[in-house]
Formats: sequence, C-alpha cells, structure tokens
Amino acid sequence: MKIGIMQPYFFPYIGYWQLMNAVDEYLIVDDVNYIKNGFINRNKILVNGEPFNFGISVRKASQNKHICEHETGLDEAAVEKLLTTLKSSYAKAPFFDDTYAHVKEVLEFGLKDEGRNLADFLDNANRSTAKKLGITTPILRTSKDVPLDGEYKREHLVVAYCKKRNADEYINAIGGTGLYYQNFFRENGLGLKFVKTDENLSYNQVSGGFVPNLSIIDVMMNCSSEQIRELLDAYNLIDGYESPEEAADNS
Repeated sequence: MKIGIMQPYFFPYIGYWQLMNAVDEYLIVDDVNYIKNGFINRNKILVNGEPFNFGISVRKASQNKHICEHETGLDEAAVEKLLTTLKSSYAKAPFFDDTYAHVKEVLEFGLKDEGRNLADFLDNANRSTAKKLGITTPILRTSKDVPLDGEYKREHLVVAYCKKRNADEYINAIGGTGLYYQNFFRENGLGLKFVKTDENLSYNQVSGGFVPNLSIIDVMMNCSSEQIRELLDAYNLIDGYESPEEAADNS
C-alpha cells in the first residue's frame, strides 16, 4: 500500500493534491507542533496579478503546542473580508461562482462550534475540497485515527506511521528530498518516492500569464473539472537521494 503523510494546510497548492491522489491512503498529521508563518493557516492567491497571502488567523499561536491544540480566529467580519478579497480578484474567472460557494462554505464552517478547532476546520476543508476535486483517497487524522505508542522524530515518525498502517511504500512531496533518503527507508522495509510536479504545468489565469504554486483556489477558479483531473495527473514519481552524503554532493 502506498501512503502519503502531510501536515494540514489551508487550501494548499496543486502538488499537495497530486500527492493525495497518488496514494492509497493519506495521513494528515495534526498532532505535531504548529509552525508559524507557514502554510497551515494561509496560502497564496492572485490579487492584481501578484501573489497575495490569503488565510485565517490563529488564536494564541504557539510553536510549543500541537496543531490540534489551536483554535482559529475566524469571525463573521474575517470571513466577509476574505470573501470580498476573492470576489474582487476572481469575479471574472470562468468558474468563480462554484468555487466561491465552496470557499464560503469552508470558511463558514469555522464559525460553527465544531469548526473552531484549527485541526477540525482544516480537516473539513481538506475533505470537502478533495471531494470537489474528485479525489477519493481515504483520509485519516493522526490525532484521532492513528495513535502511536511512544514519540518519534522526522523519518522515524514516518516509518512508525507506515508500519502502523501496513504500508510498504511512502510517497512524499518533492520538498522532502532533502529530508528523507532511500537507504534509511530500504533498511526499514519501505519504498520511497517523491511527487515531482510537471515543470510545464500551467493553465490560463484571470490576470494573464502564469504564476505557479498558488492555492488550489486559483486552480479551481480557472479550470474545469476535466482540466483539474489532468493537472492532478501532471507529475512523475522520482527516487530522490540515496543518502545524506549524496544529497550534500549534489547541493
């Protein structure tokens, strides 16, 4: 079984969804420490043709607490401001109405009692967006669905989750090539691959030209369901480095 393991992010870029689409099971790790100034609570959309940070606030954000121990700072005014930004930036996009309604529903879930917790909010956003994109991969949350006995760090944590779920291959995002190495995973009886998004991936954006690696919101605003399915498949699985030494030699 191929497994993907990632932290929860706020409407992440296409590579996140390509990874989810490439595996048999997707684990969202929400019981690790929150990272400030990352993509857990924000992502980028286009505003006036330039990348713009679009996201939600987090109450008393601390890197000493787990993601699932935080609450969002969403209120009606914050939701309205985010929706106004979307409307002003994407009103002319071909799939604005449908995508706007989806984002609105996700944001408004954060106003409900069951959506106040950051991990619960992101879980709902991930699951509903995956369904919208046509991704059927089962999604599990580590804090609720995959408890571990003991504490593990980095590659040891990944291996522990793989063994817990009886996976035989770990698929990671391309950024993991500097963190995870073939020799370590092979020694633990696991295959290791990385999702490398097609360098030529592009689509028409409302501003003209093309800015890569924006939030999936931008993709959904500009692309049909058929186009999105093609984009989800626009990647290759690569091996990455054999060892830290090989990575250092190629840096």
